[in-house]
Amino acid sequence: MTPKVAQFLNDVAPATPCLVLDLDRVEENFRRLQAAMPLARIYYAVKANPAAPILTRLVGLGSFFDAASFEEVEACLAAGARPEAISYGNTIKKESAIRAAYARGVRMFAFDSEQELRKLARSAPGAKVYCRILVGNDGAEWPLSRKFGCEAEMAKELMLLAGELGLDPFGLSFHVGSQQTRTAAYEAAIARVAMLFTDLREAGLNLRMVNLGGGYPVRYRQEVPEIDEIGAAIMGALAEHFGNALPEIVVEPGRFIVGDAGVLSTEVVLVSRKAKDDPVRWVYLDIGRFGGLAETEGEAIKYAFATPHDGTPEGPVTIAGPTCDSTDTLYEKANYRLPLALDAGDRVTLLATGAYVTTYASQGFNGFRPLAEHYL
Repeated sequence: MTPKVAQFLNDVAPATPCLVLDLDRVEENFRRLQAAMPLARIYYAVKANPAAPILTRLVGLGSFFDAASFEEVEACLAAGARPEAISYGNTIKKESAIRAAYARGVRMFAFDSEQELRKLARSAPGAKVYCRILVGNDGAEWPLSRKFGCEAEMAKELMLLAGELGLDPFGLSFHVGSQQTRTAAYEAAIARVAMLFTDLREAGLNLRMVNLGGGYPVRYRQEVPEIDEIGAAIMGALAEHFGNALPEIVVEPGRFIVGDAGVLSTEVVLVSRKAKDDPVRWVYLDIGRFGGLAETEGEAIKYAFATPHDGTPEGPVTIAGPTCDSTDTLYEKANYRLPLALDAGDRVTLLATGAYVTTYASQGFNGFRPLAEHYL
């Protein structure tokens, strides 16, 4: 956690559960990504954390924005973003939302099916469109399965159809999975998209853009590649497959920009055992899966914990949330160990929780209010 966040927690001791996020770290991460990939245009993935102070800071830095809904489009505009700096990157959109975004000046849209493409032709005439293709997600701690994207051969047909429908077939995109820990995933995806890019150009399309998506990782419990290493791998693969004829490069970071800028402060509600001689204690927090920690599903994202008793003897634990729902168990198999002195009333900090926490929180499951947010 940053010194600013640590001081706030110490001086203010805000009610838990709450997120505390350092906007200066957001700016630092944005600039680190710029330095690692200087030829890329950064479209912040708003869904990672759409808080107005974050969007306003990024607008001031000249960021572009990847919106997943019309509501996110509106949030970006309210923060001062220009409509031409917004990409409507969700491939699944109501036609009414397409019309609304287009009316507000948005002119870049994603798609991955003929039905979505025809909606765009009707409700966003002449817009720049880019097709998302399926690529491997090996190495991602939060894989994206096959919900988004289409096979390359279908993408080729759809991009040709886009031109026939009066749209501007602008480019191609992919996503290698969130919290991607292998640079090889980007390299393989770039090789695949480059082949399709060449085929479409030879077919007469004026393609100008490749969208590399997001997935850039932050450190939780394990080390991950540094952004400089990822940037070098990406730029090397682009040079290898596109040569000197590089298209416009777009990246859509979310987790990398805000993840390690924030921490979650929570209180221990109960520490118990299921049998007197059970070595595993159950630690119940005042926030769980329904309070914003949805990425613990399948124990995928493994947050790091800090407690007031760090450095003292530890023992194995299962960590769970406070609700009357058995699925509200965060970690049971991931070999978490916490201090034996941990007790009810202790405050625990979950590190690098600035992304995909606040917006995952339920609006009142079991009557619990969504966690508070503090932006410094």
